[in-house]
Amino acid sequence: MFKKVLIANRGEIATRVIRACKELDIPTVAIYSEEDATSLYVKKADESYMVGPGPIQGYLNIHRLVDLATKVGVDAIHPGYGFLSENPRFPLLCEKKGITFIGPSSKTIAEMGDKVMARKMMTKAGVPILPGTEDSVKDVDEAIAYAEKIGYPVMIKASGGGGGRGLRVAYNKEELVTSLSTARKESAAAFGVSEMFLEKFLEKPHHIEFQILADKHGNIVHLGERDCSIQRRHQKLIEITPSLILDEDLRKRMGAAAIKAAQATDYTNAGTIEFLVDKDRNFYFLEMNTRIQVEHAITEEVTGIDLVKKQIEIAAGKPLGFTQEDVRITGYAMECRICAEDPKNNFFPSFGRVTAYYSPGGIGVRIDGAIYKDFIIPSCYDSLVVKLVVKGSTWDETVRRMHRCLDEFVIRGVKTTILFLKNIMNDPDFKAGNFDTGYIDRKPVLMDYAEYGEPTDLVAAIAAAIAAHHGL
Repeated sequence: MFKKVLIANRGEIATRVIRACKELDIPTVAIYSEEDATSLYVKKADESYMVGPGPIQGYLNIHRLVDLATKVGVDAIHPGYGFLSENPRFPLLCEKKGITFIGPSSKTIAEMGDKVMARKMMTKAGVPILPGTEDSVKDVDEAIAYAEKIGYPVMIKASGGGGGRGLRVAYNKEELVTSLSTARKESAAAFGVSEMFLEKFLEKPHHIEFQILADKHGNIVHLGERDCSIQRRHQKLIEITPSLILDEDLRKRMGAAAIKAAQATDYTNAGTIEFLVDKDRNFYFLEMNTRIQVEHAITEEVTGIDLVKKQIEIAAGKPLGFTQEDVRITGYAMECRICAEDPKNNFFPSFGRVTAYYSPGGIGVRIDGAIYKDFIIPSCYDSLVVKLVVKGSTWDETVRRMHRCLDEFVIRGVKTTILFLKNIMNDPDFKAGNFDTGYIDRKPVLMDYAEYGEPTDLVAAIAAAIAAHHGL
């Protein structure tokens, strides 16, 4: 096993990796910017070093990070998600310096990061893909000609990157011309890549992804699926496992396709094969995420398998230790991404000091977060502050448990998505499983909630009750 692991990330995923390392008796090294100096993960790591300059650049400088790792005796680096996790140059540099990158190979990351190349590889492997251009479109005229061939609407997608950036839907020629230009600029700014391709756009699909684990000995398994259809502007808000729309036959076929996709890329470590499922239950390859996912916790809850520990063990050369037949899915699990945003103000980010914090608990409840009372949420990072995960024996119990937890959760001083998410738990369509990727856009009623009243809050009430109980 490794002597020491550096986490090339921040926030809740850094805390998550530190926890896994502690259970494996591996010392950890955290990196932080000046804005992150008081973050929870910095306090939890065995060693912490400030990187800079500025709030972002230090997290992205692969040469400085690898030099730091070498200097402090690190022999493995975990990239978390985001930042450098899908930068193929990072594992390549680690390899040159004799440091193990906890993730797939540089070659796999590069191939799957190029969406056009990924489509070609999946076609060759026999994995279904959406109708689309074989290569990046050279200009507007070529895009128009192809769109008219397959019919509108079409999806304009960046060849590199992800997270919904550089992605637009066009319902006619005029929208295609405008959206192609906008998508190019957005992709170039976010990823340094301006190549675009087209795919047929599916109306009201489900976004279903399969979790993959693959070791260095040729063993590959999937750990079931996650339904990520509750999203806004291609950003996931709620994830569920198992999916309510998959029967055993479809689950088996999609799982087999996910394994094929991983085999086609000589995949090792944890990864995710993402699919779109249309109203007729046809499924199509969307992309492969060559890293741990934000929503990995719900898979852990229903399988009992620690994905981050498995990542580390696989990187160290250990075999999986189980087969596909050994994987058992029990119950349901759901994750709500609690973000420091104001849903009533177009989800505008809300940053500042957390003046009160009280998290829910009880059976089947898990909190993966990085904030606490008096923590100052920086304005320069992603707005995700807490992942609330619950597990239940049935779908109904899981929804009720999540509603109860959201009702208990208190974060004050900043706007959050808690009340918005609570409205989703109350929605009859959501409870009945009647949702797809367009669900949020069709539900303006979800914004109908009263703000917290300010001077009274649950934390003050609990403190008063405790004081009264003890006669203080």
